[in-house]
Amino acid sequence: MRSSTLFRRINRHPVQPHTARQLTSPVREVCVPPVDSVVEYGAYIEGQKVYAPGIVDALDLVRAHNAVSDGTPAFVWVGLHEPAAPEVEWLAEVFGLHPLSVEDAVKAHQRPKVERYGDSLFMVLKTVAFLDHDELTATSEIIATGEIMVFLGVDFVVTVRHGEHCPLTEVRERLEDRLELMNRGPTGVLHAIADHVVDQYLQVADLMQLELEEVEATVFADVSSRDINRIYQLKREMLDMKRAVTPLQAPLSALPQRRVIPSEMREYFRDVGDHLSRVCEQVESSNELCSSILQAALARSNALANEDMRKISSWVAILAVPTMIAGIYGMNFDFMPELHSIWGYPAVIGVMVTACLLLHRGFRRNGWL
Repeated sequence: MRSSTLFRRINRHPVQPHTARQLTSPVREVCVPPVDSVVEYGAYIEGQKVYAPGIVDALDLVRAHNAVSDGTPAFVWVGLHEPAAPEVEWLAEVFGLHPLSVEDAVKAHQRPKVERYGDSLFMVLKTVAFLDHDELTATSEIIATGEIMVFLGVDFVVTVRHGEHCPLTEVRERLEDRLELMNRGPTGVLHAIADHVVDQYLQVADLMQLELEEVEATVFADVSSRDINRIYQLKREMLDMKRAVTPLQAPLSALPQRRVIPSEMREYFRDVGDHLSRVCEQVESSNELCSSILQAALARSNALANEDMRKISSWVAILAVPTMIAGIYGMNFDFMPELHSIWGYPAVIGVMVTACLLLHRGFRRNGWL
């Protein structure tokens, strides 16, 4: 076991971070046990959660049980939410986590991936959530993204979550209520987390599909304006979701071939991979539909603009005739047709009205008015 006596003492007698900083060793000043970031932890022996006063104590119980038991392996599950770097470094000392994976867990904003470090796995899952708004603005986010990092070992699971959505409390409670699921060990927990995240993908993809159908209906509605900003916003959110979902397909498909995954669990991971493939296809089709809707909206707006320009041009042409005639008679020449005739004024007015009516009729027949 890699944890030192100091780590055991700190864990069994919880202290605040400012107390830990009073230690004299510079390394031990940095590595402090997680306090505020721990959502929950527990030792699971033969499918049952066993009380332990601290994380190191839980690991001691598990390894002591595994040393004398030939049955279902026991394991420790620690859940963290947005931990600080010293906290993750402390867990790295306790569980023997690889430094590269620890660095990724602290920095976050990682690409979905699965990496193997010896007998352990490090998996990054992007999480998505649909945000419902009463009124959308130009800066409103429709899809929120986060991350779940999973450290998987022979006798431990450490989950690091970034973001406010997609908590794992529901997953933990479901596993604890079913003994056969918890008896699958750490890989069973990894499968439950991956399945939960992919199910969230499906829900968000369905809600985005409904949003696109609603926007599509407004694009072809018989109105004079189109909300191009909303369509572009949906397009941007669909690209964010595509970046979260698509990169996970390759590593998740290769996960059943990993030697650290027991043979009895490989079918379950293949099932999650099939669900993810369905999500990727739906996201891709929705993204293409959003692009088509955006192009249709732009074409529709251009067509409406052309119709308005034709109407304006038609009325300008109609009004140009009386303007021209009135302009000619306003030049005050002595010798003008019908200038001194009693019927001159009505005749000129009649010519104006007749010309305007003929032009209006012609434009109506051509569809300009």
